[in-house]
Amino acid sequence: MRLFCLSVLLSFCCANLAAQNQIGFFAGGQTSTASYYINSIKQKRDYKYGFQLGMNMKVPFEGNIYFNPAVFYSLKGYKVNYTQFVFPPDTNAVDNDVSLHTFELAPMLQIDLGKNPSHCFLKFGPSLDFQLFGKEKFNRKNGGGQVDRNMKFGFTDYGHFSANFLAQFGYESSSGFMVFAQYSLGLASINNADNGPRIRHRVYGISIGHYLKNKKVIIDTRNKE
Repeated sequence: MRLFCLSVLLSFCCANLAAQNQIGFFAGGQTSTASYYINSIKQKRDYKYGFQLGMNMKVPFEGNIYFNPAVFYSLKGYKVNYTQFVFPPDTNAVDNDVSLHTFELAPMLQIDLGKNPSHCFLKFGPSLDFQLFGKEKFNRKNGGGQVDRNMKFGFTDYGHFSANFLAQFGYESSSGFMVFAQYSLGLASINNADNGPRIRHRVYGISIGHYLKNKKVIIDTRNKE
């Protein structure tokens, strides 16, 4: 996973050097929860606070449309109270408090809403979500005590991979400053267990960032006497 992440970052840097596209960095706070169903019955959920931190690239495509891929870390989670017992986390659990450390790849499109150097924009596209590691805390029924443990990932537990749809609305200034609101809709469940719950991320956030200034390289091709 570390080698994969490093390869993605190197690809960003190489593409920027080759095409002189804009590279940006961003960070912000967010609240997250999950769409949580057990046997098609919706469970009561609550929000958790987290943040995201990453980098993106703005590549001209056509007119005011840009390719805007992003890579970022995102701290997500949810709280849930069960109306019935299920695995994971435990057939005796009555609730669960989950915190997940994730890494996302998001090949988005950006539409600039105006031709002025300072303008609003709209971004949207899919993301591939890597659940790196997480913690869960739950209580067992009938005074069975509280369990605080690392999440278990595998074919019969939680899954390492998920997918989302991202939408952003924001503003870019002529100086390279940007601010945007983001909504992330989970498309795939993060649970792999047969007959287990369907758990899909829901994330709302606000971030700020800045594009780096590109330095133009001028090559003198004149004949020297």
